[in-house]
Amino acid sequence: MRRTLGLIVVLCALVAAAARSAELVRLSSTRLQVGFDAATGRWVELTDVATGHNFVAGAVASAPWWSLQLAAGAKEFSVEAKDAGRFECRAPAGSERTLRLAWSEFAGPAPAGLRVEVVISPTDDPAVGRWEIAVAKPRECAVRQVVFPKIASLAEQPREFLAMPTWLGELLANPRQALAGTTRQGTRLAMDYPGRLALQCVAFYAEGGAGLYLAADDAAALRKAFVATADGRGGMALEVAHLPENGALGSERYAPAYGVRLGTFQGDWITAAERYRTWALLQPWALDSRLASGRMPAWVRDTALWVWNRGRSDEVLAPAAAMQRELGLPVSVLWHWWHGCAYDTGFPEYLPPREGAESFSRALAAAHAQQVHAMVYMNQRLWGLTTRSWSEEGAAAFAVRRADGTYREEVYNTFTKQACVSMCMGTAFWRNKYAGLAERAIRELGVDGIYMDQACSSLACYDPKHGHALGGGAYWMDGFRQLSTDIRRRGADVRPIALAGEGTGEAWLPYLDLMLSLEVSRERYHAPTPPWEPIPFFQAVYHRHSIQFGNYSSLTMPPYDELWPAEFAPKEPLRLLDQKYARQFRLEQARAFVWGQQPMIANFRPSLLRERPDEIAYVVRLARLRQATLDYLLHGEFVRPPTMDARRETCDVSRLSIYAGQQGALTSFTKALPQLVAGAWRSPAGKLAVALASIADEPQVLTLGFDAAEHQVPTGSRVVRIDEQGRTPFDAVREDGTLKVTLPPRGACVLEFSRP
Repeated sequence: MRRTLGLIVVLCALVAAAARSAELVRLSSTRLQVGFDAATGRWVELTDVATGHNFVAGAVASAPWWSLQLAAGAKEFSVEAKDAGRFECRAPAGSERTLRLAWSEFAGPAPAGLRVEVVISPTDDPAVGRWEIAVAKPRECAVRQVVFPKIASLAEQPREFLAMPTWLGELLANPRQALAGTTRQGTRLAMDYPGRLALQCVAFYAEGGAGLYLAADDAAALRKAFVATADGRGGMALEVAHLPENGALGSERYAPAYGVRLGTFQGDWITAAERYRTWALLQPWALDSRLASGRMPAWVRDTALWVWNRGRSDEVLAPAAAMQRELGLPVSVLWHWWHGCAYDTGFPEYLPPREGAESFSRALAAAHAQQVHAMVYMNQRLWGLTTRSWSEEGAAAFAVRRADGTYREEVYNTFTKQACVSMCMGTAFWRNKYAGLAERAIRELGVDGIYMDQACSSLACYDPKHGHALGGGAYWMDGFRQLSTDIRRRGADVRPIALAGEGTGEAWLPYLDLMLSLEVSRERYHAPTPPWEPIPFFQAVYHRHSIQFGNYSSLTMPPYDELWPAEFAPKEPLRLLDQKYARQFRLEQARAFVWGQQPMIANFRPSLLRERPDEIAYVVRLARLRQATLDYLLHGEFVRPPTMDARRETCDVSRLSIYAGQQGALTSFTKALPQLVAGAWRSPAGKLAVALASIADEPQVLTLGFDAAEHQVPTGSRVVRIDEQGRTPFDAVREDGTLKVTLPPRGACVLEFSRP
């Protein structure tokens, strides 16, 4: 197809060499204009045509927009565009819409023959160009990292936001100030992909102004990082760091096997997510995802509520059965601390269970008779340094190694301070070890699934004995593919096995049935500064292709592992939290509901049915409502929510973790929380629904505003209100595109729209 909306190269008159420094080479379209100094290649223009905002206006002449980290023998050095003695700029023969920039004849320590080329070409979107970089070099020269492109000194606009798909997604208002830190020294946020960054994109925009969209079109999920930098003095920069396999040694050329898509937009993070979605849903991981392909175990899809409890079977399975009786719908269990080793120190010595294999299996069989399913915890990459098996099995040889040959020690247990080490997913030894343990749990104990903690993360390993590419590449994801396939194969003749992982990540969609998305509880586990807000960035792209679940939402203090040191144990484990945190609890549940997640409650015990009846009733209400609207909240596609006039109110917020014993008591702060949250979804049949949930103790009256083009609900569209009373004809959309809704205290509903 001809790219009729592509970028058009406008070569400003290139005349006498003496005047070249004042000339620009531009790429222009109806939506975007990019300009470079014709003499030096300095980037001077990245302009959103609609608003006239130039994102690189005022950038200093020396600001690099690409850089290389190279190594020759033991010597390492950096190279930037300013080090080049020669710069060339031209449109390739036969193409009026593509621009090629080249730098060569570098001074300083750069090796002879080094040449860097950048090609900028059109896409089908006139607001986005595709940027590629290639490095020609001697075979013996290693490329440690390529930073390209780097948008330095982003020109400031009022009311700016930074949106990053860090797992579920996070949004930061006023990032220049928020990331400056209390010392005003600034912050550099480098988010690895695949890993902490669930999608290959980032958005930086101004409310009512111009937005900047940065993404990679890499279907192989190769290692890279998206970086946001604030210098503490009002400066802001975005960049992409590319990590070559084996440093590209032995090759005379390195070029990432994908392009970077750079462009502008008007809108917000949802606009960016929709743009990314047009590419993402065509990729192999979406087409072969567990939910979309119908390969998910039925009990996982049908779960109405998860109970996340820890300990022996009487502390986990019996409460889940009690909740199932209260709810009247399927309840499943995420089960921590079932294993025979101490949490966060004794991995992977999970077997036998701490209560004994016979007791465990008998209790689980009884739960199965009540249709309660259990997924057990098994960290998929940690091995405890103090375990006997670490030395007896020679695990150190298969650990992740840094470039200097050392392995990473990770300390999570604040009581014992004992370290764990990350094992390399690229080694058959670790995959076989983990799959063997999973098989025993499935066959000998009868578990229904494995929760693979820290699954949606990956690490760069530099051990040449492991047989995988060093540093960059796709070996981690390939190893995870082999591991998940092996676990399912080993249990296939017993039962369909469910696999879940921590966090979210597009590259894991074909391998995980569930993704634990705890950002709905961000206030409970994360410091209030900088003030990131959770957003459903991942759901906005992949909701129909994945099930998110998970919630730290708890009405009690955390439990204490009986295998931890007794001197740190709290006097009253699972003590009730003060009821002043009730609205925080409801907000966590409400976010999960309107964002299309399977609901969950942590640290549930049957006594809460009488001790905290209002909060439990809220959980039950949302779970039942979700189960009645699965066409939207399970199978629906994310749609921009309607505008609404919901208020915010300052509330008490608790912050605590499982290590909140005598050393780390509960801390709290206040925060302005939305008293009502909303999500909008379109069913596979094309119908629109809006989910609403109030956390307030007073009735909420609000006006929803709909955009005719986006929501496709013309004046007179009929509305059915779905709530605990059932389906009730409600109202019709007014001529001004609004709808007035009243919710009772702690109320929730789903509004379903039909055309008149």
